[in-house]
Amino acid sequence: MQKRHHDSFAYFVELSITSREYFIPYVQQFGAVADKKILEIGCGEGGNLLPFAQAGCAVTGIDISENKIIAGGKYFQHFEQKGEFFSVNFFDFPVSADNKFDIILIHDVIEHIFDKEKFLNRLKNFCKTDCIIFFGFPAWQMPFGGHQQMCKSKIISVFPFIHLLPVRVYSSLLKLVGESQITIEGMIDVKKCATSIELFEKLINNNGFKTIDRTLWFINPHYKQKFNLTPRKLNSIISKIKYIRNFFSTSCFYLLKTGN
Repeated sequence: MQKRHHDSFAYFVELSITSREYFIPYVQQFGAVADKKILEIGCGEGGNLLPFAQAGCAVTGIDISENKIIAGGKYFQHFEQKGEFFSVNFFDFPVSADNKFDIILIHDVIEHIFDKEKFLNRLKNFCKTDCIIFFGFPAWQMPFGGHQQMCKSKIISVFPFIHLLPVRVYSSLLKLVGESQITIEGMIDVKKCATSIELFEKLINNNGFKTIDRTLWFINPHYKQKFNLTPRKLNSIISKIKYIRNFFSTSCFYLLKTGN
């Protein structure tokens, strides 16, 4: 487990930098960002939202972790920015006229959702007519698609493709290196929620979303903050080869609109 996962403020700042340098420019290609109403689902402490708030947006973040929501409010105060943060499961977030947004961010979340059909259908309730939805997620088969970097074991946390092992073998290995039962169950849940590019595209097409843009990254933009690596897009030829591209896509960016 990396130090940033213990230091939530440092991680908050790192996320805000990535959001400012990559998320905002990506969204801005297809519509202005300033003064928009923004929702992030699974916002954590809200680092992704900070630069949107600094751009004059009204930002709302929801996350099931109450501790992260509390921390997010404090960090926004530190930067003298306003934001609304709610500790709530997305499936319990109230549908109302006030909860309609111009831009919705869903970053590193969909790969943790079991019922993706239900999630996508409910998502439409929070979209204004011209709402832009940003999804970012790691392709399941990429070297660290199992989020094994979260493990305490120094060996396992840097071991690529280990999440592709059969469930019994994977679980036994995690237990062997001393991971807690809670961690093991969390890693197996991520495995059960595995999200490939092909699955994601099938889901959004079947649920009435239109893809405005797709960008597959060979070197995830956030790796600039995490590892001082220069972000690189996946080769255009490889990005068209189904299934194979999953092994090389460390982050998948999508911009969607509802088909209404």
